This record gives sequence, structure tokens and C-alpha cells, in this order.
Amino acid sequence: MPQPVEMLHQQVASTPHAGNVNRSLMAESPLPTPSSSKESKPAKLLKKEEETEPKLLPRRLAIIVTPISTEDPYQGVFLRRLANTIRLVPPPLLWIVVEGRSDSDEVSEVLRKTGIMYRHLVFKENFTDPEAELDHERNVALRHIEQHRLSGIVHFAALSNVYDLGFFDELRQIEVFGTWPMALLSANRNKVTIEGPVCDSSQVIGWHLKKMNSQTDSRPPIHISSFGFNSSILWDPERWGRPSSTQQTSQNSIKFVKQVALEDETKLKGIPPEDCSKIMLWRLNLPVSKSSSGHRIHGRY
Repeated sequence: MPQPVEMLHQQVASTPHAGNVNRSLMAESPLPTPSSSKESKPAKLLKKEEETEPKLLPRRLAIIVTPISTEDPYQGVFLRRLANTIRLVPPPLLWIVVEGRSDSDEVSEVLRKTGIMYRHLVFKENFTDPEAELDHERNVALRHIEQHRLSGIVHFAALSNVYDLGFFDELRQIEVFGTWPMALLSANRNKVTIEGPVCDSSQVIGWHLKKMNSQTDSRPPIHISSFGFNSSILWDPERWGRPSSTQQTSQNSIKFVKQVALEDETKLKGIPPEDCSKIMLWRLNLPVSKSSSGHRIHGRY
């Protein structure tokens, strides 16, 4: 299994403290104390500038999760395209790419050349259903985030996604859960379908829905790429008023996260907060092809 790329932390060598040099001389010759007179004008101006200068908050870590279907013959092409987008996003960013065990090194080679901080996770289970495989890959990534207590904002980026770079700035503003509208583009249709929230400012007041499974559906379906969340909900749920994770939760983390996101819409904020109707993410509904097993493998990310 390829080893994940970890962050490197530079260590600064310690140096002798300046106070150990000529200590006796310093003791015999005390430094002159500043006069108690009024502060000089330049000092006052400097102090005023320091007080009025806004404090810059560090950017939150964006944790981007991308599952890859082993049946997709075009995975290398779309992985390179997505990598070219992600490499333009300001750090800190961690790209978690998950795939099934394969004889090909294509994914590893693409990731090594991106210059992006990444972790490449490989699993050994076999799947005949591509959708079940993608869900399993997302759960593998979430368990990795939970086990290593990675702190940041999680987003599931499919290979078929297309982004406005400003999306990632908005993503980092999420406190607990965030959601946004997404445009679905199809190669053989002249229309664009919108999925995701309907908002009043940042408050979610409804949903764009293609269809509901039945009239009794109590919760709207939410597309996997149409929401993001604070990763600490996985490894510190009590912080957000949730009971500790159970074994069942850890087996299906993605189902747990979706459930929590939709059960309390007051914590689900629309982004961008000033105009939640703004489209910053598009998904390409690519022509469907079939694998050797007969399953549909394209347009399903």
C-alpha cells in the first residue's frame, strides 16, 4: 500500500540565551530607564496602528476527499483535471484520494507530481456495484480522518466536479455544517438542473429537488458533493452535542454525517452566506458506459 505523504515540520535548533553572555558586566552597568515624560509622537502613532490593525486568522485546513471507481477507464484523465484545480487553492489543504487495490500505479504517479499535500488510501475489498464501492471509499476516508483526528472542513470532491476557486474560500468559513447549490450539466441536454438548498441569506428554507422517492419522505436527499462539515463531528461529537460514536456509526460514517446534517437545519448554513443561490460548483453528468460486469460506471460520481 502506498505510504501517505505526511506534513513535514521544521525544527529550529536551540541557541544559548543571550543573557548568559557578559552577565557580570550587565549587572554592573544597568541600562538607562526610559524617562517618565510623555510618549514621543512616532511611538503614539505606532501604538495606534497596532491597535487598529485587524488580527489575521489562520486559514482552516480544507480536507478534500475523492473516491475513485476501479471500473472507470478515464480516472487518470479526470484525476489530472481535478488536481490542476486543487493545486490552485491556497494552503493548508489535504487531498485524500481513495481507490481499490490495482495493478496500475497511475493514481500514485499523478498524485506525486501534483505538489499537493495528499494521502493515498488503498483498500483490498472487491465490489461489483460501483456505487457501493464509492460509498465504501468515502467511509474509508472518514475513518482515516477520525482515527488521526484531522481537524478541518471536509468536502467530497468527485472526479466530475468543476469549481469556482472562490468556493474553497467559502468552504473554510463553515463552523459545523454548510451546504450550497450545485448545477448538474449533461452532454446531451440543453438544460441545467440545480440541486441543493434554497436560502434566505445563509438560512436554509427549502431544497431544489429533482425527485423524491415517495410522498412520505421526511428528509430531502442531499447530494454528497453539496455539503461540507467540521471534521471534529467524527472524533469529538460531544463538542457538538452528539453522543459518542458507536461501532455502527464508525462502519457507516457517511450515513451518520448526512443524518446529523439534515436532522437539525439550524446548524446547516448556506454558502456563500450573502447569496446562497450563487453557483460555485458544477457536476458533469458524463455519458454512461458499462463495465465488464454490466454496471453503469460513468456519470455516477
